[in-house]
Amino acid sequence: MRRTVFNEDHEAFRETLRAFIEAEVVPVYDEWFAAGQAPRDFYYKLAELGVFGIRVDEEYGGAGIDSYKFEAVLYEETARAGVSFGGSGVHVLLGLPYIKLLATDEQKKRYLPKFVSGEEMWAIAMTEPGTGSDLAGMKTTAKLSEDGTHYVLNGAKTFITGGVHADRMIVCARTSAPTAEDRRHGISLFVVDTKAEGYSVGRKLDKLGLKTSDTAELAFVDVKVPVEDLLGEENKGFYYLGHNLASERWGIAFGAYAQAKAAVRFAKEYVQQRTVFGQTVASFQNTKFELAACQAEVDAAEAVADRATEALDAGELTPAEAASAKLFCTEVAHRVIDRCLQLHGGYGFMNEYPIARLYADNRVNRIYGGTSEIMKTIIAKDMGL
Repeated sequence: MRRTVFNEDHEAFRETLRAFIEAEVVPVYDEWFAAGQAPRDFYYKLAELGVFGIRVDEEYGGAGIDSYKFEAVLYEETARAGVSFGGSGVHVLLGLPYIKLLATDEQKKRYLPKFVSGEEMWAIAMTEPGTGSDLAGMKTTAKLSEDGTHYVLNGAKTFITGGVHADRMIVCARTSAPTAEDRRHGISLFVVDTKAEGYSVGRKLDKLGLKTSDTAELAFVDVKVPVEDLLGEENKGFYYLGHNLASERWGIAFGAYAQAKAAVRFAKEYVQQRTVFGQTVASFQNTKFELAACQAEVDAAEAVADRATEALDAGELTPAEAASAKLFCTEVAHRVIDRCLQLHGGYGFMNEYPIARLYADNRVNRIYGGTSEIMKTIIAKDMGL
């Protein structure tokens, strides 16, 4: 079936991006994998390519294109090459929507030019030790000083992607206690300078997958945050988090579909080259049936991902629709990548093959951004159940 989601501009960007990946990422990716993160200076190269400024207004140095489709191309091309851009994904997918939605004109003038240039990398700190997906249970606090000039931030966060390289961190903290009627009340968002006194990066976490993204623990001990860096209004943070979850879940859904598509490509290439019992693995009926079934699932996931992309660009992607897309695409990717690894035999278990890394990277898709079980709860509630 012919896709209609991309136009000539997107395909031109795809060609540029593919050449960039082949020249700047593929030759050094094994080094990033071993180091557990992409180098900080790589993000300046992404900035020069224009990746960070696509959805940023021209007055702040961006391209002013209000569309997620270029990011969709990026998901497809990195998956196709079996690589990632480190922890930079959170910079655009998670950080930018909060700036665009909540920042004042004065804040945008301070934040966005450095955001676009890569001079300041952004991430967001929500999850805390012991709370997991229960954001309403967070304990990190931000108390307004007596003179009203700054907040004093205390607490800890964990599983923070981009946490090692981040220059600006959006931190979720309690400015008021929850009420008996609403546990979610009292959370606010702050833009924190990671060089501030009392801000510290703890362990760089050793993950099962996503080895090239820097994921860390953070601690805040009496960190002073100027009142000018409150993002949005006090005590409305939980609402803001919920508002931006649709785009976050779209990103996970589209990325998972792209990984599944790449897995079929890797498996197809492998079985056509690998010979056993005097013939290629591709010549066996079981191989053909397995890959055909995988292709059918990828086709369905592509349709769901494309539909969600169009809805997101139109501002019409609902929380339930985003949850449905994430649930479907991540579950499809789980099945497809597992079957494609199986077709590699023992080599599929070796990290030198992209399918092995893809298998490990994919596993978190059904966890972060809300687990598959949370997605089912959201969908069921939308169904009136």
